[in-house]
Amino acid sequence: MRTKRRFRLTLRQRDSVYGYIFIFPFIIGFILFILAPVVQSVIYSLNSLAMEANGVKMTFVGWENYKYATLVNADFVPQLLSTTGAMLNKVFWVLVFSFFAANLLNQNFRGRLLARTIFFLPVVVSAGIVLKLDQTDYLTGVAYDTIQTAQNVPGTSFLSGQILMMFLMQLRIPLKFLEFVAGAVDMIPDIINASGVQILIFLAGLQSIPGSLYEASEVEGATAWENFWMITFPMLSPLIITNVVYTIIDFFISPSNEVMQLIRDTTFFGKGFGASSAMLWIYFATIAVILGIVVGATSRFVFYHDR
Repeated sequence: MRTKRRFRLTLRQRDSVYGYIFIFPFIIGFILFILAPVVQSVIYSLNSLAMEANGVKMTFVGWENYKYATLVNADFVPQLLSTTGAMLNKVFWVLVFSFFAANLLNQNFRGRLLARTIFFLPVVVSAGIVLKLDQTDYLTGVAYDTIQTAQNVPGTSFLSGQILMMFLMQLRIPLKFLEFVAGAVDMIPDIINASGVQILIFLAGLQSIPGSLYEASEVEGATAWENFWMITFPMLSPLIITNVVYTIIDFFISPSNEVMQLIRDTTFFGKGFGASSAMLWIYFATIAVILGIVVGATSRFVFYHDR
């Protein structure tokens, strides 16, 4: 009598099933709530829309909206290139800061939990407030009033940016490097505000590295510097790509993004929904190409310990 053979999944197949179960709510949400607006935006980008008494009238114009966005509109392409350059600069500094902060918070010292709480509390609590202040330009006004007060009060001195730049130039440091560092200093509030999730991801990755690896390397006489490059950095390389992708997307969809503001203005004060939809799809294609290049260029250097 034949015995029935039980069907068993391999470990990789079980992991795949768990992965699909994990993303299943997103798939359902995408189909129910996002797919229809996406298809509608594609239709809008190929039509000219006009508001009439009985509703919206669409006139098929083909690629005219895309030609308007790339060839007629004088602001879209320059702002797109400018935003891409700013993204490269900000992603670099966010990764450097979040990696440094995660390593600092991962150290074993007394009061570590309190230090983590103090460090993350302002990031979580003040994120929306800082965004509102930035949108209303309140911080700029306060800084300008402070500068004017310091300059008008007799007997006070104010170290302006020009004086600081002249001092640094006396050190014979290349001007391009000074501008790069000065730009990073100006972005410190934005960098700290944008690094919360990345720090958590790096911190989780650091805590998942087995301590036995460091113990074995120390027995072999490895230094802390060698441990970093031979153990810590390779083990965190998959999370570096994760943080790069997250930071790029987070930057491109920020409400303060100049391209997003231009698309919003085009929708309500410019050529309308058709042209703005075409701009959005060009913007989406640009982001997809950048992500493809970044992931393709960095994935070959990623180390997976289970392979």
